[in-house]
Amino acid sequence: MNGTADAPQLLEITASAGVVQARQLARALAQECHFSLVEQTKLITAASELARNTLIHGGGGSMAAQLVDERGRRGVRLVFSDSGPGIVDVELALTDGWTSGGGMGLGLSGSRRLVDDFVLDTTAGQGTTVTITKWAR
Repeated sequence: MNGTADAPQLLEITASAGVVQARQLARALAQECHFSLVEQTKLITAASELARNTLIHGGGGSMAAQLVDERGRRGVRLVFSDSGPGIVDVELALTDGWTSGGGMGLGLSGSRRLVDDFVLDTTAGQGTTVTITKWAR
């Protein structure tokens, strides 16, 4: 990575309160980065969906959140990690409308559309890590 970053803040997501805390932390960092209200909402929505996935599908996990500076731009990076069952079919999981549970099927695909950078790393039986970054405009 070319640039500097603040130290990540680690948040455990082991209950629904963790999803709320993930939203609050995403909002605070977006405001600190001077995101517009629309950009804040996009990041907070993605954070909420991914935190919920971490809790429900991953059996709980964590979110690391930090402000990042790369190539002259500033943004917010959130990394969601769990040690759950992983995602067997990534392409299917990223398809709009597909759901592995009772949701609307917008978690991963919707989150990917709401942010600037989206990286999904998953291994069946070993867990999932999703890294998202939203850059200030």
